[in-house]
Amino acid sequence: MHAHANKDVYYVPPPSIWPLVGSVALLTLAVGFVLHLNKMPAGPYVMALGAGILLTMLFGWFGAVIKESLAGKYSAQVDRSFRWGMVWFIFSELLFFTGFFGALFYARTIAGPSLEDSQMLWPGFTASWPTAGPGAPAGATISPVDPWGLPALNTLILLLSGATVTWAHWGLQKNKQLQLKLGLAVTIALGILFISLQIHEYAEAAFTIRDGIYGATFYMLTGFHGFHVILGTVMLGVIFVRALAGHFTPERHFAFEAVAWYWHFVDVIWLLLFVFVYWV
Repeated sequence: MHAHANKDVYYVPPPSIWPLVGSVALLTLAVGFVLHLNKMPAGPYVMALGAGILLTMLFGWFGAVIKESLAGKYSAQVDRSFRWGMVWFIFSELLFFTGFFGALFYARTIAGPSLEDSQMLWPGFTASWPTAGPGAPAGATISPVDPWGLPALNTLILLLSGATVTWAHWGLQKNKQLQLKLGLAVTIALGILFISLQIHEYAEAAFTIRDGIYGATFYMLTGFHGFHVILGTVMLGVIFVRALAGHFTPERHFAFEAVAWYWHFVDVIWLLLFVFVYWV
């Protein structure tokens, strides 16, 4: 049973080291990524270190919040602040991806045609998409990933995962614990399958992140989305373990809702990626 917090008291948590640990993790990941881009051998190892620190932070911070929740320290006011916090977090993530989509649209619809009209690069330059970049031979193009291969399959996988996490939520609202656990397990499996296929796609792709603006925007958009899928799968794993422990009731389950919101956001971003990066 969950203890009930005083509804008139707003719980203020004690100072925590986890935000600092998270900042160190993100900085380490960024440094490792830059090293990897510059073909330095230490790059992948630094990135792996950053990922390890990030996972440590996630489990540590999640654990602290879970203990506070089970202790009954959260009032209705705290619950509202959590909901608004998650809304603003997802909004910030939306703006993050908007920047990369903006770079893609600018390069494709403005920069390329304007360079063709002005002939600033070389005589006879013709803007094409996907472009291999200014360092490629004149007229060279990139062979893009077939949208109706793995990308279409991954689209189906993520759409199915959105349905299964919603099915799990319906089960929780009706206090059907088996439906909750089964829905979460299937969603996690679909997330892992998506990432596996994304890795395979990268291994088979005919271009890299260094191949012009197309390669840069392709891998930045799909790569950051893949990172969000990994993060969402980790969060779903935490929620699954909590569901097995019986932490959620039809009345008290915002942690599940927050992760479900995040997962649906990841689904929507992928649909935009499929249309504007792979298909159009």
